[in-house]
Amino acid sequence: MTYFNNAIQTKRELLTRLIKLLKDDELFDKIDRIPLEMRPKSKTPIRCCVHKDRAVIKYKAMAMMGYCVEDEEDELTPLKEYALKAIEKTEIPESHLTVIDEACSSCVQVNYTVSNLCQGCEARACQVNCPKDAIRVLNGKAIIDHQKCVNCGLCQKACPFHAIAYLPVPCEEACPVNAIKKDENGIEVIDYNKCIYCGKCMTACPFGAIMEKSQVIPLTYNLKAKKEMVAMVAPAIFSQFKAKPENLLGALKEIGFTHIIEVAEGADITAKNETEEWIETVQKNEPFLTSSCCPAHTLLSEKHIKNIQPNVSHTKSPMIYTAEIAKERFPNAQRVFIGPCLAKRSEAEKAGNIDYVLTFEELSTIFMAYNIKFPETSEIELYPTISAEARGFALSGGVANAIKQSIPNGYAFKEYLVNGLTKKNIKLLKAFTAKAPDYNFIEVMGCEGGCINGPGSVATSKAAEIAMKKFLAELNKETVNA
Repeated sequence: MTYFNNAIQTKRELLTRLIKLLKDDELFDKIDRIPLEMRPKSKTPIRCCVHKDRAVIKYKAMAMMGYCVEDEEDELTPLKEYALKAIEKTEIPESHLTVIDEACSSCVQVNYTVSNLCQGCEARACQVNCPKDAIRVLNGKAIIDHQKCVNCGLCQKACPFHAIAYLPVPCEEACPVNAIKKDENGIEVIDYNKCIYCGKCMTACPFGAIMEKSQVIPLTYNLKAKKEMVAMVAPAIFSQFKAKPENLLGALKEIGFTHIIEVAEGADITAKNETEEWIETVQKNEPFLTSSCCPAHTLLSEKHIKNIQPNVSHTKSPMIYTAEIAKERFPNAQRVFIGPCLAKRSEAEKAGNIDYVLTFEELSTIFMAYNIKFPETSEIELYPTISAEARGFALSGGVANAIKQSIPNGYAFKEYLVNGLTKKNIKLLKAFTAKAPDYNFIEVMGCEGGCINGPGSVATSKAAEIAMKKFLAELNKETVNA
């Protein structure tokens, strides 16, 4: 996750404005004024002019209502019409990500450039070491011919003055599966046949041009209409907000949720079933078993590492087990998963038993729009029978730890933690299919640090880790004292 920045601030301000207007029954009357209010003529434009800034705000608002730029048939269609259709949406949007082309126009496909630090030295190591003869010296300064350059980086390594800079395209650099590239117009395009919805491109983009197609508008509309809805809350939520867990659950009631279930309840089922599956794997002398909780990992295996699929656990994720619990307890309620994960939208779409997926970032803007203040909210007690290990699923190592605690004596549990789906770790997983590792359980987390650092988080990774470990330590203390 990136540090908080202006692009994130714009996104959250826009989300909050939309939700507040909906809450106050003013969405359809005032939504078309949002771009003008957020980017007035008196404000220095971020891009070339205020009109482009306003267009970007408009298309970001469309994404927040579940649309992509390609859905626009007429540029004069007001946001009000999209909002009227959005509140009736009942399905999870397909493809889950969209690129705002008006915002995606500033990154150039030039990876190496010569800065003014160039001294025009006699050695000219950059020129001599270039394998493509792409560097010449003009008026005492090195120049790179980008038609010849193959971005090998040898010139940068050779320069004694560090005068050659590497300029990445942030989203492309962040994507671990090379699923995003520029088209002929210089706009980034996502290849959904490759995309694993890890969200790294979205958090890396400094222009906020990559957006998730949200369900927050129809969800908030149904909350306001007092529809029966059950919030299925991922364990990572207790690392995100500066509030007692009991107050946090109480806040969900105050914004309109009828029922609340901790997804950690489903995690206990996952831990039990995955332990049994691991024991079976060992008894069959199969090389290893990987976790299956992270949908970015399961998508990776389906799209990029097909050879590892026989080793991926068939146990369902905590979200799916929790949805089954919710359906049994509250058969008439709409089921809403609340978590930090973009890939959960894809998993929920495939599962078919989840109505909405809401990120912590979206939830935080609902809290802001509803003027929720901690610790002034009511308190709801945590479910007492859920184990601390199940709530620990949110941290890297949490799944492995839960299974380790469940294994009977006589079995040697050797775990390896894949802490984030980086390009390096993906190569490692591919290597495991060619040569079995010295481990018999591999936990795979799409995000570094675990779910607490998902693309839909609101807390920084370090703050979230500290908060989560403190929460788990208090749970363990209560268990010992009991």
